[in-house]
Amino acid sequence: MADTVGRTVVRARRRRALDAFGSPQAGTRHPLVAAAMVLPLAVLLSIAFGGWEAVVTQASSVAGMLGR
Repeated sequence: MADTVGRTVVRARRRRALDAFGSPQAGTRHPLVAAAMVLPLAVLLSIAFGGWEAVVTQASSVAGMLGR
């Protein structure tokens, strides 16, 4: 019979050790947390590379379509 119990124990210990050091866990992130992570970088890149005017133009055209 294969020695699967020993391997399972070793994997469980390894997994707990990795979790203790902050390895990424499987799962999903809340959308607001993801947006809070991405938006500052997006704003910085749009300002750095001159894309801010395009963002303002798009926002104003969307606002015009919505009737505001």
